[in-house]
Amino acid sequence: MTVLQDIHDPFDPRIAAFTQVREKDLVGRDGIFIAEGEVVVRRLVGSAEVEPVSLLLARKRFEGMADLIAALPSGVETYLADQDVMDAIVGFPIHRGILATGRRRQVRKASQLLAGLPADATVLALSGIANHDNMGGLFRNAAAFGVDAVLADSDCCDPLYRKAIRVSVGAALAMPFARLARGEDLISVLTEAGFQPLALSPKGEVRLVDLRPARRRAVLMGAEGPGLPDTYLARSETVTIPMANGFDSLNVATTAGIVLHHLRFGG
Repeated sequence: MTVLQDIHDPFDPRIAAFTQVREKDLVGRDGIFIAEGEVVVRRLVGSAEVEPVSLLLARKRFEGMADLIAALPSGVETYLADQDVMDAIVGFPIHRGILATGRRRQVRKASQLLAGLPADATVLALSGIANHDNMGGLFRNAAAFGVDAVLADSDCCDPLYRKAIRVSVGAALAMPFARLARGEDLISVLTEAGFQPLALSPKGEVRLVDLRPARRRAVLMGAEGPGLPDTYLARSETVTIPMANGFDSLNVATTAGIVLHHLRFGG
């Protein structure tokens, strides 16, 4: 049974992980991440990919979260605080009144993750995605359209950054993902595991509506502006989304949503 601990002092050392949340976003948390809001925290508690470490609730939110608290694994520290104390702890008005810390259950190499996927599988492979809003949107789309796993190269931002988790509506906590080591080649990792690389580009040779993907396929998305490296495009089937009125590009998360929907439902 979870033991509830009352917090009256914002400097109480028991809740040090929750103090000055925005400042810690900038310096990192040594493998611990912050989940914010009811939907996200419920995804954290129910995930096979990550696990809760501690929970901090505004007292007014306790009744609505009682079922979740009762389901917490043993050892998860749970704290209650009045709203003004909680605001002082995190360093800004936290209107949702629900925060949790968590950590990944295991860190897998990209090759290990791909090897465990089924014969029919879709992977979202990301290169140089440095914007946390885009990262969150990409994970949200991946979850919505049944992607089996996400790969991120070493130039991508952290999907478990607080803002990315929030924008993903918790999908970043539920989606299997792996990060490539510095110097690892994304295309080689995919092709060695039997995945067809499908690289999105305004200059793609195949229109999305004409695409005939393999059973194991990886959708490659690059950063807005530079896009995917030429070395990736040269070794992939390049795919384009025709557009009207002279436009040739979309937000990266929007593009991913269109492509993943097409692969899932056939356009």
